[in-house]
Amino acid sequence: MLQRQVGGLEQRLRFPVEPRSLRDHEFKVHSQWGEDGIIQYLIRQIDIPNKVFVEFGVTRYTECNTRYLLHNDNWHGLVMDGNADGIAYARADRPYLYHSLDAVCAFIDRDNINDLIRGNGIKDDIGLLSVDIDGNDYWVWEAIDCIQPRIVIVEYNSTFGRRDAVSIPYDPTFFRNRAHFSRLYYGASAPAMAHLGRQKGYTLVGGNTAGNNLFFLRDDVAEAVPAATVDESYARSMFRESFGPDGVRTFLPFDQRQVVLAALPVVDVVTGEERRVGDLDLS
Repeated sequence: MLQRQVGGLEQRLRFPVEPRSLRDHEFKVHSQWGEDGIIQYLIRQIDIPNKVFVEFGVTRYTECNTRYLLHNDNWHGLVMDGNADGIAYARADRPYLYHSLDAVCAFIDRDNINDLIRGNGIKDDIGLLSVDIDGNDYWVWEAIDCIQPRIVIVEYNSTFGRRDAVSIPYDPTFFRNRAHFSRLYYGASAPAMAHLGRQKGYTLVGGNTAGNNLFFLRDDVAEAVPAATVDESYARSMFRESFGPDGVRTFLPFDQRQVVLAALPVVDVVTGEERRVGDLDLS
């Protein structure tokens, strides 16, 4: 696959081959990784009458999953984050001026998420939901019932492996930077998110190459895209974002992350059993 810069935006020139998975559609404009391309593919496979998105965990809304939907497709959206400076930046940035965007500062938990969404005039059938709060992602997505997005993107923590359906225990005050000095303890595993998706009426259709996001389609529109297994969707992330107890980056490779987190608790979302990270199957 060839790449070149055109007008300051990364574009991809593809050889004429049949894509084999969502990952073959990846390209990056405003997303952190290849999510922009995957989203563009998905919105062209299914009918979306209500072109509205909700995304939370956006910081300044400069590197995110939905900004390209504003610029390229002129959707309406709601973005939320607990960082007041970040939301202030988003409100002063070009998308807020030239597009239909609401930016709200809120620390999100499973008790306030529906009120926050409804309070901004969004409900029922919408185009897309993106969940990335580096913490209670599983529990917050589980709680959302005021909207029925056709596409859902959720972050997962690849450090928890591809076998066990686990999440951090719910804590309404959870903050990744305080939960553990390494900042590697957050979120839920890919199997946990796939389990929740099935419970909520969603079909897993793939994951990104970077190993941090899964993509779901609502069951009533999912036949347009081949379903994917957790094994097909999961990837070990290459991120070396770990810190030591002294606050200095340690750049741990994947196989050393679990050792650092070994004693920390996780909850099996199927059985409710509490386990330890060190007991998870990373095969």
